[in-house]
Amino acid sequence: MHYLLAAVGVITIAVLLWRVLSSERGDTTPTHKAAPVAPDDDPDFLRKLSEEQRRKRRDDEQN
Repeated sequence: MHYLLAAVGVITIAVLLWRVLSSERGDTTPTHKAAPVAPDDDPDFLRKLSEEQRRKRRDDEQN
């Protein structure tokens, strides 16, 4: 019974240490902006699409 309690205690301490140390290491990793998931979420894509549509309308009106 004592061995079981000791094992549970060791595992608990190990998990707590792992959480503390892993969160410290996580802070040193460089953070970067996540890429948009879909094209309609990408502001650059939407701006480019809008410019292309305006250019096409302008060309159609001139012809």
